[in-house]
Amino acid sequence: RPAALSRLMFVYAWMMITAVLAIERLLERGVWSYLVRRGVGIERVLVVGAGDVGKMVMQNIVVQPELGYKVVGFVDDERSEDLGRFPALGFIRDIGRVISEHYVDEVIVTLPVSAHRLTSQIMLTCSRLSVRCRVVPDFFQISLKQVDVSELNGIPLVSIRDVPLHGTSRVLKRLGDMALAGLLIAITSPISAVIALAIHFDSPGPIFFRQQRVGRDGRAFTLLKFRSMWVDAEERLANLLQHNEATGPIFKMRNDPRLTRVGRFIRRWSLDELPQLYNVVRGDMSLVGPRPPIPSEVECYEEWHRRRLEVRPGLTGLWQVSGRSDLSFDEMVLLDIWYIENWSPLLDFKILLRTIPAVLLGTGAY
Repeated sequence: RPAALSRLMFVYAWMMITAVLAIERLLERGVWSYLVRRGVGIERVLVVGAGDVGKMVMQNIVVQPELGYKVVGFVDDERSEDLGRFPALGFIRDIGRVISEHYVDEVIVTLPVSAHRLTSQIMLTCSRLSVRCRVVPDFFQISLKQVDVSELNGIPLVSIRDVPLHGTSRVLKRLGDMALAGLLIAITSPISAVIALAIHFDSPGPIFFRQQRVGRDGRAFTLLKFRSMWVDAEERLANLLQHNEATGPIFKMRNDPRLTRVGRFIRRWSLDELPQLYNVVRGDMSLVGPRPPIPSEVECYEEWHRRRLEVRPGLTGLWQVSGRSDLSFDEMVLLDIWYIENWSPLLDFKILLRTIPAVLLGTGAY
């Protein structure tokens, strides 16, 4: 028994405390995620207002299911149509009835500052019904992650940060795209050669399918894909519109008769998109970003949909790993906007990692 403890004891203690706390937090998150996936502890949320702030709240809930929130719908005096999976449940004056009928646990108010009197009435109604009510501050309808708050001798000053995907960040993302896309082209070239031969012998027509798409800032470019349909697919589209299984200005059909045998296989595993790596190298696209729309889709966009055109479209993206074709169009756009506002190299890395099981399992791909 030494008369004094070794100084290494402090190092050992620090290492053990760090390890134990990290394990404890991982276990806590794992248990909570397990319970949430099975519907335990879910908070049923009603959103008041379907403007930009309301959409921002709903998109954050979609992106972060681990928070344990479920949006039962929204009430708004100016929008009566559903917003993707989020149903319109009536007008703001019906909030008391909606809370009772849909067993709402929490109300999130996203009304502008000018509606402060109506907000006060909503809070009183929630208090009377013993439902928690929270209000999103209306900072000119921008994400709070874009706000910097400082002070001048006790006076709060609010300023707006640049969008993360701007300036040097955009250059960094572009360099990463070029390096990784070049590496992937080299690795997948044998697979691409086999697919090209299979398409050539399976059906008459070109090996590649070229289509005009809309990129960053509305600029058009030619997208490359392996041809997965018969050469008259575009002419046959008009007869299939009644079977469209997607919402919004996009067409999706689970058993599309225009697919060839090889096309059905490469679509199932997303192999038809390998030539888009050349679009990434050329600068038309990025590895991660919003889905590149066709011009006719963009013509049908609402004004808030156009925010997804602020960055280069991507080979994969947040909505592709969050449900792929099973999401509604509005939900896809909400996820794209969330990605733009919260971009980071780590987020791109996470999406690329999540793309691997999404492709291998074929989740929502058709």
